Amino acid sequence: MTPPPSSSSEVAVVGAGPVGLTLALWLHELGRDAMVFDARPRARLTDDARVLALSLGTWRQFERLQIAERLPATPIRTIHVSQRGFGRVRLEAHTLGVPLFGAVVRASDLITALLEAAQTRGIAVLDETPVESAEAQSERIALRTPKGAFHARLCARAEGRLPAEAEGVVSHDYGQSALIGWVHAEGLAPESAVERFTPQGPAALLPDHGQWTFVHVLPHGEAGQAAALPDAAYLERLERAFGNRWRLGGIHGRAAYPLVLRWRRRPVAERTVWLGNAAQTLHPVAGQGFNLAARDVGTLVELLREADDPGSAWTLERYARRRAPDRRLTIGLTDGFARGFLPREGLIPLARGAALFALDACLPLKARFAQQMMFGWR
Repeated sequence: MTPPPSSSSEVAVVGAGPVGLTLALWLHELGRDAMVFDARPRARLTDDARVLALSLGTWRQFERLQIAERLPATPIRTIHVSQRGFGRVRLEAHTLGVPLFGAVVRASDLITALLEAAQTRGIAVLDETPVESAEAQSERIALRTPKGAFHARLCARAEGRLPAEAEGVVSHDYGQSALIGWVHAEGLAPESAVERFTPQGPAALLPDHGQWTFVHVLPHGEAGQAAALPDAAYLERLERAFGNRWRLGGIHGRAAYPLVLRWRRRPVAERTVWLGNAAQTLHPVAGQGFNLAARDVGTLVELLREADDPGSAWTLERYARRRAPDRRLTIGLTDGFARGFLPREGLIPLARGAALFALDACLPLKARFAQQMMFGWR
């Protein structure tokens, strides 16, 4: 892509992934000038194998941006949560007064739709343009790239990674890896998602156009062994993880990823805000990482709607304060789920089974839990 004639903009967005592009589109809706920078060549911008479970709140954002209509998506209307033995919850969208809990999309499809929308709106996306340094000044921030210097009033960092050694980062290694791929599930109703807690770690099935994406969490050593199993042997193990409730087959795309928690205590600095995985990287147990990022973007856009200076200390401090409760609660819930369902014996399985039973038996509690998963803290 060719850099725009101007070397300055109101907002510089670093990272042309789902979070950065979503922010750029919202800024365009506000009439704010933005440029997007990414180190990768254009052909690799859509090279993202993730499958994203979008909450209803996130889905509605994409509806307002006219992105949802372009997405090949599978709605989630039923969620099964259980553990081996005692404790299960069944959530139905219609009983909780919503049309769906969310939708499953492939990250590559989402990025493609966002890039097309950015091009249609004339948003500058500079590929092969890594930001080598960013120096905050009193009224702007200076970005150095191989293509020259650029200036903005705010730099939004959405590169999709958070180094453990970065200043102010809290990090925890769960000692687990997630095996991720696709299977067919005979007997599982379409538009149903499954979360199953096992002694080794959680496992999930997400509906994806007639097949299911699986997420199978295991301790590092076991994950390595499972990744090396022949398909038939691994499918038997995966079926056992789900209590042999469904017949699984047609497995493909199996790969393993280590799981960690990392989050910035403060997602802002002078004329800089970090978003998405650059602000927090979560365990996938509740599928909240991208949805938390979408809420971060939504709050930032709301504040920038009225801000004279998008990168002022006052604006960024308001953003940090407003996002703090939802960030703390979502990170805490996800971490609590992950640690609470780490392999343990004794009373822990009974306690979590009782919690699942109570959740299933109490409609107001079930509704509040679903509200948090769909829309975050309010």
